Amino acid sequence: MIRAGRRHLVRTLADLAAQQGLRTERYLKLKPYEARGFPPPVSSPKARTRLYDGEQVDAYLLGKPVPPLPDQDGDDDLLDRQECAAAIGVTPRTWDGYKRHPLLTEHVTDVGGVEHWPRRIVRQYQTSRPGKPTVTGRPEGTGDQVPRDQLPALTAELLDADPTISAAGVTEALGIHRDTAQEALTRLRADRMADLMHTDPSLTPDQAAVALGYPAGQVRRATARAGTVLRARRAAPYLAGVAAALHRAGWTTTEAVPDVQFPGDDRVVAAVVLDGDQAPAPALVWDERYGWRTAASRRHPLTKGAVLPPEGDGIAYVAGGITPPPGALITALTS
Repeated sequence: MIRAGRRHLVRTLADLAAQQGLRTERYLKLKPYEARGFPPPVSSPKARTRLYDGEQVDAYLLGKPVPPLPDQDGDDDLLDRQECAAAIGVTPRTWDGYKRHPLLTEHVTDVGGVEHWPRRIVRQYQTSRPGKPTVTGRPEGTGDQVPRDQLPALTAELLDADPTISAAGVTEALGIHRDTAQEALTRLRADRMADLMHTDPSLTPDQAAVALGYPAGQVRRATARAGTVLRARRAAPYLAGVAAALHRAGWTTTEAVPDVQFPGDDRVVAAVVLDGDQAPAPALVWDERYGWRTAASRRHPLTKGAVLPPEGDGIAYVAGGITPPPGALITALTS
């Protein structure tokens, strides 16, 4: 770390080479910084760029005792990504996602080409970030630490920073159950694969996953879901037209877009609640395999599982194919 008030003293290996009148390549080949007694770097051990305290280096080169650095942690000490990650108990890759937070982007500072953050800002972020600040993962017996409405955006930040992140990595970063993390990752990856396939229709889901840098072993569900998402988007205009027709018929009080779901990730199903006084059924369900059917419940119009529910008890299949024109659907339901 760079102790408070010593940023101006920091030197890179290129700076040290210039100080000795050597080209950087020559200096790196000679490696005088590995000599016994040479001051250690002030950068973290795993940092790619080595940084040194100039006052210490100058003393060493003059044959003088190397002055020690302050050993007390200060609020204005500057930490690199490795040190920031260690400070809040996450991996450096996870920190790469966190650093997009406005608080951190506002206070990031470049030292020798390396991003650093003041210790006080890291502590401030630690106390305000989603999840438990000093323990990674989700403590046993507790609920998810992130509100569901914030989960997609926070997971998206992590996925942006590391396309190979696993559900375990999301769990560690956000303090949520692994199943919750896996579901969020699957949905995000599938949506992004569908976006890419829409842009380039020649791509298969597997090719889209490769193009986005997603590991094959982590995206089996996402590849299946991506094709389904794409089909749902293509069906959206048709479903919106049906919703408009149902509203004009007085069967819905609002022209609501059908609630689309992806049971098993491999099929598109949509439900429309019919809350008008003259509606012929509590709800309608559209399945891309079978077309339209009535449902007996407004609260739970979709049945679980892939098995086709039998007719009776409020369930009736509407003839006319998978995508009958909205007007034909209205006629069929009133006849």
